[in-house]
Amino acid sequence: MNIHQSVEPMILNPIRISTDIWHNRYLLGQLVKRDVLLRYRGAMFGVLWIFLSPLLMLTIFAYVFGQVFQARGGIAESALPFWLFLYSGLIVFNIFSETVSRSPASVRGYPSFVKKIIFPVQILPLVPLGAALVHAFFNFLILLAALAWTGNFHAQVLLFPLALIPVILLATGFAWFLGAWGVFIKDMTQIVPVFIQMLMFLSPVFYPVSAVPGMLRPLYQFNPLGHVIEFSRGLVTGQPAPWSVWGVALVISLAVAILGNFFFQHSREEFADVL
Repeated sequence: MNIHQSVEPMILNPIRISTDIWHNRYLLGQLVKRDVLLRYRGAMFGVLWIFLSPLLMLTIFAYVFGQVFQARGGIAESALPFWLFLYSGLIVFNIFSETVSRSPASVRGYPSFVKKIIFPVQILPLVPLGAALVHAFFNFLILLAALAWTGNFHAQVLLFPLALIPVILLATGFAWFLGAWGVFIKDMTQIVPVFIQMLMFLSPVFYPVSAVPGMLRPLYQFNPLGHVIEFSRGLVTGQPAPWSVWGVALVISLAVAILGNFFFQHSREEFADVL
């Protein structure tokens, strides 16, 4: 049997992929820690910006959308304030956007690691994801505080982290795809952020799916990111959670993650030559 053929089923095995990441969890954690600390090095408030930045953003949202525009965004009057509606959607979207926007440079930025034969290169695209999850954690804490302060806290919002699993898998898959492409195509670092901006407006971040014209609404069924945003908002507002929708998004995102890993593993042999 061809060795290459025998390796392919292992690459497509989600258990094998998860085990591989778990075995390298300490190294991945250290790289994520280094990435986060480097971002705030030299700043007056240092890592406090992890907390201050989302707090300032939420304050601006509350003022602009709650006082100046008094926007409803198509949501019912009985729903939570629009600025919290928007903020909860952005928490979900920002995990994906931060990970994917930075992933094209995730492998190219560590040439010395790539050229080491024993280094697990496959964890490099996961570093931006880890940093994005750190920021999402603090965003979530602020969301909980804001919900309690406005009297909109519902116990099922505590399931919010569980709702993020499909987004994490989706971001992981795209990170592997783009991490590999970024090695060969430098322009990816400029192209991807543009598409992320487009995706933000094509996803129900600033509006609910119910506000989309009926003839366009079926297109939103193909966006797993949109499903998770809507599902997460349901948890925030205390509405019954459509777990079937979450399940569909999970299956699609898992498939993307597996295919992304498959593509990355088949491309990694050429990384050292290019870098």
